[in-house]
Amino acid sequence: MKLVSWNVNGIRACVQKGFLDYFNEVNADIFCLQETKLQAGQIELQLDGYEQYWNYAIKKGYSGTAVFTKVKPISVKYGVGDLVTEDEGRIITLEFDDFFLVNVYTPNAKRDLTRLPYRLDWEDEMRAYLKKLDTLKPVIMCGDLNVAHEDIDLKNAKSNRGNSGFTLEERGKMTDLLAEGFLDTFRYFYPNQEGAYSWWSYMNKVRERNIGWRIDYFIASKRLEPRLKGASIDAHTLGSDHCPVILEIV
Repeated sequence: MKLVSWNVNGIRACVQKGFLDYFNEVNADIFCLQETKLQAGQIELQLDGYEQYWNYAIKKGYSGTAVFTKVKPISVKYGVGDLVTEDEGRIITLEFDDFFLVNVYTPNAKRDLTRLPYRLDWEDEMRAYLKKLDTLKPVIMCGDLNVAHEDIDLKNAKSNRGNSGFTLEERGKMTDLLAEGFLDTFRYFYPNQEGAYSWWSYMNKVRERNIGWRIDYFIASKRLEPRLKGASIDAHTLGSDHCPVILEIV
């Protein structure tokens, strides 16, 4: 089974930049989007053979997630309990026969870190939610998690220390999650690979010089380890400031 996750930074714009060509070429069993930036009825995608599930933000042109799947889920849930993020369309959970898939667009702490307290509360809520799901069946969480976990996960670690997405607090929350029985699947396969990034600033020549961050992930319950087949980052794929990330399981 092939799973793909991509922050498209506006699906309507990404479609104009070749999204459907990539979608058809990669032929994923499950394809997850973040930052769709639209409301219901603003796009019609003809994706033969796929069920489509969308979670729209109330605010126009903001946030939003979607999942396209060849395998019909047992159930679909939007948001997490009483967490207020339902208004921002950031979470979709699909239950399948042998695992839960949680597609997530984690809120950014903002450049001035004004949203860091909210972000940290979010992390605690998400960790509790994933742990609860994990008591029922294994979990695969994917999406733009808006954090580079270790120095190896961004080009300029020293100069970015303490910046949004690389604060000790945000990184610590990822450490806490992994300590609860979850795996960063890319690092499982490539623990020491440098220069593997999934987001680049739109500033001039930044992507060409690969000055990036790895902030898009597939996180899996540790007991899925025997089923992990491969993980990759399609850094050559354009259409967004992020690129797709891939997990293959058996």
